[in-house]
Amino acid sequence: MFATIHIMASSRLPAAALTLKQFLQRQKVLSLYRNMMRTIRQVPDEGDRKYLRDWARDEFKRNKNTTNQDAIRMMITQANMHHDELQSSLALANVKK
Repeated sequence: MFATIHIMASSRLPAAALTLKQFLQRQKVLSLYRNMMRTIRQVPDEGDRKYLRDWARDEFKRNKNTTNQDAIRMMITQANMHHDELQSSLALANVKK
């Protein structure tokens, strides 16, 4: 009977539960994605906005199943640089108006 209770209790977790480090990294990626989409919404030209939104979605989808932690860290760094670059471009465009 004890073995049955133990098996039932352990089966509540999904087979592929994330480690704390993976969970935090996932939250960082999701936050970056949301911030990128918010920033893209500020692009004034509709065509540019659509292009950037599609590009960002495709990049995140393409790398969705990456498991190598070093590669994920590198992609987060690159995405942050792209986000900062986009924000800078938008700030310059607003100053020129």
